[in-house]
Amino acid sequence: MDTPDSLLRNYGPPAFNAVRGEGAYLYDESGKGYLDFGTGIAVTSLGHSHPKWVRAVQEQASSLVHCSNLYGIPGQIELADRLVAQAGPGRILFCNSGAEANEALIKLARLHGRRQSNNEDGRRYHVVCAENAFHGRTFGGMAATPQEKVQSGFHPMLDGFRHGKLNDIASFDRLVDDSAAAVFIESIQGEGGIFPAEPGFLRELRALCDERGALLILDEVQCGIGRTGHFFAYESAGVRPDAVGMAKGLGGGFPIGAIWVAEPFADLFQPGSHGTTFGGNPLACAAAHAVLDVIEEEKLLDAVTKLSPPWHQALEALLQKHSAHITGLRGIGYMVGLQLQTDCRTVANAAREKGLLIVPAGHNTIRLLPPLIATKEDLLASVEILDEVLTNLD
Repeated sequence: MDTPDSLLRNYGPPAFNAVRGEGAYLYDESGKGYLDFGTGIAVTSLGHSHPKWVRAVQEQASSLVHCSNLYGIPGQIELADRLVAQAGPGRILFCNSGAEANEALIKLARLHGRRQSNNEDGRRYHVVCAENAFHGRTFGGMAATPQEKVQSGFHPMLDGFRHGKLNDIASFDRLVDDSAAAVFIESIQGEGGIFPAEPGFLRELRALCDERGALLILDEVQCGIGRTGHFFAYESAGVRPDAVGMAKGLGGGFPIGAIWVAEPFADLFQPGSHGTTFGGNPLACAAAHAVLDVIEEEKLLDAVTKLSPPWHQALEALLQKHSAHITGLRGIGYMVGLQLQTDCRTVANAAREKGLLIVPAGHNTIRLLPPLIATKEDLLASVEILDEVLTNLD
């Protein structure tokens, strides 16, 4: 397909027109179904058209869609309470996307640095991120993302960002000095190619930030909301960050983002310091409530924890069988990357032709991001299709 004349060319031509979704499947206009392990890039956490989610959005749309944050929104307050119950004592700020959540987190770091410096122009404003990171395509997000393919054409970047090596505490130790306001990393690098932050590294970062008076901020936009079998991916490390960004799977397909800020730092945002027109509106919050309800009622965290190990084992067997094409397997739960010798777009395109949607990522990696409702049969079907694709490449 060609890109429509009325659209900018910032995306390549679409593979097909998507017109309908049901459960783990996405359908094109010819009626062909695709096992959707791209999930809108980790967004459709309940799959497509989950009945409870659909009812919640329809019912909310019939009463109140939007009113702005000039007024209290009961559903927003209740959603904040639920997220605080997951993350710990603190407060929530809602927005519309992961990039906006990350922008708010960068502003939080600047506010913390200003407080630590005790003046407006204090030199404590640097944010230490990780090499190979991806934090979005706004100017703050691009500056935090040390990838030329993201930054190209938009230099000079916003000042104040440094980059250490993920899982190398010594490199962060050198960078987190008295000019650093925060460390800001993804719990699992998604766009970069599915590289998890190791539990020991997160614990060392927590201790380092405590020692230096810097915030520990985690970007869980792609890896949070149950994708790893924990509500937040960092939970397996036994640490508590000072702030967390979330989006994507939180709305199950409806745009919503949020940040959680721990209680000691929640007062950094004061009236006038940040704002959003649409963030946390009644319709977005109804969608997110439905996601949280289904995760709880259908015990989806337990399902991810139970079903992902045998799926990973089947993928490991695939690696052994097709070592000429696959060089590595990384990931946790329903967030897995296969690093390839063969061009990942070739594999993704061939998989799509056979009815499986997967998403290319950095380091010539394909991402498998099944919905949290994926069954054992869905997971095994993904392995069978990949096996057939790789066999045909031999």
